[in-house]
Amino acid sequence: MFRLTRPLLQQVVKKTTGITGLAVHSNPLPELVRTYESTLSTLSTIPQTSVYRQSVEALTKHKLDIVKSANGDIGTVERQLDEGQIEESLDIAKDELKVAENMLEWKAWEPLEERPPPGQWEYFGNTSSPAS
Repeated sequence: MFRLTRPLLQQVVKKTTGITGLAVHSNPLPELVRTYESTLSTLSTIPQTSVYRQSVEALTKHKLDIVKSANGDIGTVERQLDEGQIEESLDIAKDELKVAENMLEWKAWEPLEERPPPGQWEYFGNTSSPAS
């Protein structure tokens, strides 16, 4: 009887991600929830008219719903997020939080201080220039 349970116990502990520089996280789901909530909090200070805020907020809420509805099942979260291993999803979430903090600092939603020179935004056949 003990021989049947031993393989089951060995499968529970993840020893490595197999990705250089990416360690196994001991409790990734609560950390992922905290990171998503921090991102949403940071985004809430950016004007609602910002396209960046609208898109990242929608995506982050969707990902947060996936994590919360998985009831602690890491495999389900990994499959539904489709970002690789849960540690990779946590890395992505932390990077997005940093970008949101930078966008807040940069005030990227404000108009340009100077008009761009003619031809600045013309590339790959795009000849329209943004409104200033």
